[in-house]
Amino acid sequence: MDEAVVTMQKVGGRTLRVATWRLDSAQKEPPVLFFNGIGANIEALAPFCEEMSERAFIMFDMPGVGESPDPVVPYNPFTICWAASELLQTLGVDTVDVMGISWGGGIAQHFAMQHPNRTRRVVLIATSAGMLMMPGSPKALSKMANPRRYIDTDYMLKNFETLYGEGLGKMAVKKGHMARLKPPSARGYMYQLLCMLGWTSAPALPFLLKKKTLIMMGDDDAIVPLINGKFLDALIPNSELRVMEGGGHLFLLSHREESVTAIRDFLDAPEVEAEAA
Repeated sequence: MDEAVVTMQKVGGRTLRVATWRLDSAQKEPPVLFFNGIGANIEALAPFCEEMSERAFIMFDMPGVGESPDPVVPYNPFTICWAASELLQTLGVDTVDVMGISWGGGIAQHFAMQHPNRTRRVVLIATSAGMLMMPGSPKALSKMANPRRYIDTDYMLKNFETLYGEGLGKMAVKKGHMARLKPPSARGYMYQLLCMLGWTSAPALPFLLKKKTLIMMGDDDAIVPLINGKFLDALIPNSELRVMEGGGHLFLLSHREESVTAIRDFLDAPEVEAEAA
């Protein structure tokens, strides 16, 4: 991965593979702490981190995903967010802009509520409030739950549109994305599923997520339908909703230029008094 510094860090009793971009360079704004989707390793979103070249990024492979060792015991949103906070302490970072996609969007919500003093702003991408969500199409969800999508290239290509929409277009682009994926271990994938079992942010969001929040959704997302973003927007007091037309679940990659522009505009907007809450 160009420009990424990759290390193994022991935090919160776990060993995690951590990637940072531009963390040692002078930055006007805080780094972005990015939480990835289920089963996805650092490389899956590396092109996005490289595209936003003016920002420092911090990302890590969840236990049993990518190059992070298998988890010995299960974890939950509270413990993984505590480990993330400990990682920031190890890296010498006080405050971050928190960003998460899909499964990682739930963790991003939890982190912002659990560690408000470390959080400046929040970006939620193709995600939901957890258990209280409108599910996607059964056809897409059945494919999503099958780890074979990480292992069998033909299976992924055959079911790509069902899973992610048509946004990535050409076969070469799809294969490029898949080439960056590494299958999670069976235990790592199962523990990620168990982590969010029964979790929902809905009751807490109106009271605990007071940070300025950008919610980004695709209107052609078969996994996390747009209505979930509208629900989050209604619950989070200081939020705005941005809809990517024709965007499937991977619009962050398929609509990269539009997505990056929206995120830059949001993160670079001047501070206002309401954000001090």
